[in-house]
Amino acid sequence: MDPRYKRMLEGMARKRKGRGRGPWHLYIVRCRDGTFYTGIAKDWEKRIRKHNRGKGAAYTRSRRPVEIVYRETCRGRSSALRREMRVKSLDRRGKEKLAMKFRPSAPPPDPAPA
Repeated sequence: MDPRYKRMLEGMARKRKGRGRGPWHLYIVRCRDGTFYTGIAKDWEKRIRKHNRGKGAAYTRSRRPVEIVYRETCRGRSSALRREMRVKSLDRRGKEKLAMKFRPSAPPPDPAPA
């Protein structure tokens, strides 16, 4: 086999190997206007920051800031995509129910001064 093709195939295999592996996250954010946006990402925190900088989805660009209201971990990209389609098909009430179950990990509030 020609060495050029061999290198090309090895590079493609390396790229394919890292893609989709590991946990992916489904997330729902509430936009400033009260609407919900659902998406997936490997690093959900980085993705939320991107949305808030105006570099995320076009939908959230004019509805900043956004806040996370729901997140779940999926086994891989394909399962995250399937779950995203199911969540996107929910009506507003269904998404609100998911958000009610979720409590983002945040430090406990400071105790009230005595």
